[in-house]
Amino acid sequence: MVDASPIVTSRRELPSTTRERRATRRATTARMDASVVRLDAAIRAWVLLPITLAMFLVGALRHHAMRLTRDGGAADVVALREANVARRAERCRQFAGYLRPGAFAARRTFYCAADGGALRKKSEKASPHAAMLSDPTVMTKMMTKNAMMMAPNMLTAAWVNFFFAGFVVGRTPFPLTQRFRGMLQRGVALQSLDVTYVSSLSWYFLNFFGLGGVFQLVLGDNELDDAAAMQNAFASGLNADKAFAHALEGLEALKHEYMMHIADARATAMLRALNEGKSPREARLAAAAAR
Repeated sequence: MVDASPIVTSRRELPSTTRERRATRRATTARMDASVVRLDAAIRAWVLLPITLAMFLVGALRHHAMRLTRDGGAADVVALREANVARRAERCRQFAGYLRPGAFAARRTFYCAADGGALRKKSEKASPHAAMLSDPTVMTKMMTKNAMMMAPNMLTAAWVNFFFAGFVVGRTPFPLTQRFRGMLQRGVALQSLDVTYVSSLSWYFLNFFGLGGVFQLVLGDNELDDAAAMQNAFASGLNADKAFAHALEGLEALKHEYMMHIADARATAMLRALNEGKSPREARLAAAAAR
């Protein structure tokens, strides 16, 4: 005859164990609820959305103001030509392995020839400092552009700090470490507050650095104009003599090796090493040693 007392004992202990688990779960939930700050819905309507809308409108106004005041003058042809020569010489040095020996020798002769090489010519463009001293409008344009960038941001930051200081506007949906407290809780000196909460001033900085993609999507910036402006700025500030000397030294010291005819050998060596169970680093070393 089977004794059923152990089963009865386990059934009697089951409700007690269940009660203990429920009590532990309730205590944990109570601690979590105690650390959660309930945000008023009015904060979203009167703090969060106004800051975001103001940042977007200020960025849109600054965008259109800069487009209206953008200088449409012709670029410096000499500066662009010298910058393109230095850039093409550097690109030739970086991708020399994809050129056949004859093609690379012709390019090296064009750039590094002792009599009339493109990189041995002296720069025809005046230095940026001399151009700035001779043309005062260059400094005026730089100061105007910097003022248009800084003045709206300073006014918006002062407006947020004056009207919305001390507000907690939201919370991140993922946990963060204590290192993020200084970035997400500016203006809220409360160490007991969870680090995942975001203050109003920090929300301003997040919008300041994060609305660039929204501006490009909504305002429809012309990337070709921006690329041309960056190219002109690079060419105007380039020291052609130093760039030519650096590119010339790199091309003359380069030991050319045509990579395409040994690509099959290197790929075979790498696959063979991987099939033998070697690590990826050892496989790459074996491929580099293949000829």
